[in-house]
Amino acid sequence: MPDNAFIEAFNGPLRAKCLNAHWFLSLADAREKLEDCRKYYNEEQPHGTIGNKPPIILQNHDGAASPPS
Repeated sequence: MPDNAFIEAFNGPLRAKCLNAHWFLSLADAREKLEDCRKYYNEEQPHGTIGNKPPIILQNHDGAASPPS
């Protein structure tokens, strides 16, 4: 049993939807692909625990995307 359920809840989807889905050709490529996965997870992917809405809706009432990194 994991020590921290919150970390495991994050690691599972990250591994399944990003790390296992991509080959990283360089550190820059890894950063770009991980950022794309992060944006998708936070800004587009519906989350069942919050009414099938993306988490960004909880932070930005106008639905604005996160600022560019």
